[in-house]
Amino acid sequence: MKVLIVNGPNLNLLGTREPEIYGTTSMEDFLETLKSEFSSHEIQYYQSNIEGEIINRLQEDNFDALVINPGAFTHYSYAIADCLKNISKPKVEVHISNIYKREEFRQKSVTAANTDAVLSGFGMDGYRLAILSFK
Repeated sequence: MKVLIVNGPNLNLLGTREPEIYGTTSMEDFLETLKSEFSSHEIQYYQSNIEGEIINRLQEDNFDALVINPGAFTHYSYAIADCLKNISKPKVEVHISNIYKREEFRQKSVTAANTDAVLSGFGMDGYRLAILSFK
């Protein structure tokens, strides 16, 4: 199974960005853990701070399942929401922090309705749990 993990804006700073919220593990280090644990899967990773680049990557359609953390785009990107709506493959939205314990504007996801599930507040382990959900 080819699993695509897509991270949105500022998630390139994982490991150093607000460690009290996002932890101290970089995505690159965590990817090695995921690739080791899910050695029978091909795990691809893409991160961008640019909305259109994320949409372009999703439209490449060369994956079997999607794990997406849209970052701040979660709360206002109808363009990414529309793109997700057109992806018929399994897809899970992941948030490292519990968005419902954060600022009010972070508690609404415009993208979640176009995914199969949402994992919020499990830290980096949310990515692992999302992959586990794919059969």
